[in-house]
Amino acid sequence: MTNELLEMVISEVDNLKPGEEFLLKDLFVGYRWNRIDRSTRLLLGTLFLNHVKTKDIGVIPLEKASSGQQKYARC
Repeated sequence: MTNELLEMVISEVDNLKPGEEFLLKDLFVGYRWNRIDRSTRLLLGTLFLNHVKTKDIGVIPLEKASSGQQKYARC
């Protein structure tokens, strides 16, 4: 399930405009994010950050938000 979610968020990045900042949860329709259990969301966040750091998908990690969530920007 986590790998499928990772593939989905990677494909959603293409819908963002250059310079647009986002949190991982922004790539989901509100109710879908809330239905994912917390441990899966944490794992997904780790996997996405690692993917961004190792692959050139046009996303850079920024500072963390006040909520502790990783922020990203589309290049």
